[in-house]
Amino acid sequence: MGHNYAKPLTSGQKMERLLARIPPGWHIALERQTGEATWRALTHAPDKEGSWSTPHADPADALEEAWRNNRSVLV
Repeated sequence: MGHNYAKPLTSGQKMERLLARIPPGWHIALERQTGEATWRALTHAPDKEGSWSTPHADPADALEEAWRNNRSVLV
């Protein structure tokens, strides 16, 4: 019996996928926490306020959280 395990995306592949989904006019910011190995991200529409993600070890994970939290303005 064979198993089909999906290979997880690398951080770079995940970042490319996210950047392709976020509309071109949106603000995107990535910030590394001073003195820590963690990242925060922010993304929002030009006329809206967004919220920062919680700290993550991978910048792509931080951007994904920010996108999920702030994309509701598209609905």
